[in-house]
Amino acid sequence: MTFYQRLTEISIVHQSFLCVGLDTEINKLPECFKKRRESIFEFNKAIIDATIDLVTCYKPQIAYYGAQGAELELEKTIEYIKSKNSAVQVILDSKRGDIDATAKQYAQESFVRFQADAVTVNPYMGFDTIEPFATYKDKGIFVLCKTSNKSSVDFQNLSFDGEFLYQKVAKKVAYEWNKNHNLGLVIGATFPDEILSLRKIDDQLPFLVPGVGSQGGDLAQVLAKGLSRHKQGVVINSSRGIIYASAGQDFQLKAREAALELVVEMRKHFDS
Repeated sequence: MTFYQRLTEISIVHQSFLCVGLDTEINKLPECFKKRRESIFEFNKAIIDATIDLVTCYKPQIAYYGAQGAELELEKTIEYIKSKNSAVQVILDSKRGDIDATAKQYAQESFVRFQADAVTVNPYMGFDTIEPFATYKDKGIFVLCKTSNKSSVDFQNLSFDGEFLYQKVAKKVAYEWNKNHNLGLVIGATFPDEILSLRKIDDQLPFLVPGVGSQGGDLAQVLAKGLSRHKQGVVINSSRGIIYASAGQDFQLKAREAALELVVEMRKHFDS
């Protein structure tokens, strides 16, 4: 079964498109946790316990773990997700992009060491930086396309032959690179019109959509403009708005409430 098939299956079972970003920092943990490295896994475990029946996947950002010397906590987090529900997917957010020999090592890191189901990659150096990831046919590869940060316009909105650069990236992914049918696009929730333009390029490509919640992305707009004709094809990520919904003893309850608020809106599209 491909990553996208697994993703669709858990989306239907949970009636959800939600991805929870596990961007965990020791200094931002609720007051009930000791400020130590081991607390990263303890906190992640609590967030997973509170939300796993609501999500399609989790997305740990590798930089948070590397910067804190917490790679072991990342491994334990992914193992715990799989032990709770092996159908829930894990997207390792690493945005790798390097020459093919190095990319092979990054792919092995993502899919063998950390056992992730999918990864994010940077296409700036071309397809030979992405191909080593794509050879893992049962894994998902989300290619940066139109990202949610404000300065994404510096390069992604440069115009060539009547098209923006991000549109050219999408067409490369959809029409040339996706031979193993395991590529998708990263598109920021803060750019709903761009989401629609990219959905028109390809109706089936899965979109990883960060930026809902603390970054200001509008969930209703993302769903209206990003879903495929089969009412699938989006993975909607929220990180800080869920995991840091409370700094108190009630952090688990508040994380679940924040996740459920998004999922309730998502479930309207399963009934339509």
